[in-house]
Amino acid sequence: MATKKARILTGIGGWTFEPWRGGTFYPEGLVQKRELEYASRKLTSIEINGTFYGSQKPETFAKWRDETPDGFVFSLKAPRFATHRRVLAEAGESVERFFSSGVLELRDRLGAVNWQFAPTKQFDEEDFEAFLDLLPKHADGLTLRHAVEVRHESFQCDAFVVLARKYGIAIVTAGDSKYPQIADVTAPFVYARIMGTIEEMQPLGYDEAALDRWAGRARTWAAGGTPDGLETFGKTPAKETARDVCLYVISGYKASNPAAAMALIERVSG
Repeated sequence: MATKKARILTGIGGWTFEPWRGGTFYPEGLVQKRELEYASRKLTSIEINGTFYGSQKPETFAKWRDETPDGFVFSLKAPRFATHRRVLAEAGESVERFFSSGVLELRDRLGAVNWQFAPTKQFDEEDFEAFLDLLPKHADGLTLRHAVEVRHESFQCDAFVVLARKYGIAIVTAGDSKYPQIADVTAPFVYARIMGTIEEMQPLGYDEAALDRWAGRARTWAAGGTPDGLETFGKTPAKETARDVCLYVISGYKASNPAAAMALIERVSG
């Protein structure tokens, strides 16, 4: 995923969803086995959620790799068995099992890994650092990128930002959601999940102003800046350097998410 030039990778969560069929996103009559092929040519990234619940066969990851074009990137939700535990320092076996399960078959299509924590998980600096120390930086010749999605307000502090920055791990920015927002840049890339698509009178899920706003934020992040209007908690600002951006339209009114993502791609491309 690392590139000489910063990239803005924009997409949705998964690609199998009944309301996207029949002309909403997928063309009428498109067979289900070709949905990934289609989606990967309309979007620039997809976040795979199924890996949060269980593993896939190595052949499946290889198949996904081969069905997508050059430059397309998958982000993966890491297994809940690693993150949903009382003592995170004991997650080493689950972390190792995940990276030996076949995910590396994605090769150059492998983007960031999102380690999502339960909303009840509170910040324990010592235990959380022990967990971050378990995350490998390289595997099978690939450079790995990690993001942590924390959902408890206790993480909204400078100590957490300093810790994430020490390990070069991104903090997932939650946009337009009920979850606490921590938009500090702590890694060579940004990982944002926006969750505010709606149905009523919004064919693109978001209104034009909101789409312009998020596209502008993505461009600012990619250029090395810090966007306005987002909550940050670090006492030291991030270094200004070009960085990749992963921007996913997730949750909200899910039927509209592909339309919103494509509208964002059009804006950031321009």
